[in-house]
Amino acid sequence: AEVESHIANDVLSGTRNRKNGVNKKTIKDLSNGSFELETPRDRNGTFEPQIVKKHQTTISNEIEEKILSMYGLGMSYTDISSHIEEIYQISISTATISTITDKIIDKVKAWQSRPLDSIYPFVWVDAIHYKIKDGGKYVNKAVYTVLGVNMEGKKDILGCIFQNLKELISGLVF
Repeated sequence: AEVESHIANDVLSGTRNRKNGVNKKTIKDLSNGSFELETPRDRNGTFEPQIVKKHQTTISNEIEEKILSMYGLGMSYTDISSHIEEIYQISISTATISTITDKIIDKVKAWQSRPLDSIYPFVWVDAIHYKIKDGGKYVNKAVYTVLGVNMEGKKDILGCIFQNLKELISGLVF
């Protein structure tokens, strides 16, 4: 799909270009295995793949970032596995996904238990709404981000809260 878009842009800009076969390379994946990837080429040699870049031989970091992002959005391990397989044609077990998401749990716990200043003269609350699978159907949920500015003017994320607004407001002390 990337090469087709690239060639279409070339044609629209008046440049003649078309597909010119594939390059094969071995990519190391998350489970310490490897697989063969065919990267398309174009005649002009101007195509630069974006998902797996030229000379890139591993995709673990990129996929790990995607897995953590999807996990943060509330996707299940099974949904993440299916999505990664659909995008990258790589089979990743739910156990591997669990191992990846477990890496950040210690960091999250440390962040949640860090000491906060006693006074934040300015506090902002913002929300982003997501469609989350809940009980087999998708519902709208909000994640509230609370940003405070301390007495020295330093910004600090005071929390990211996944609950309804009434519960959020009743828990805040002004």
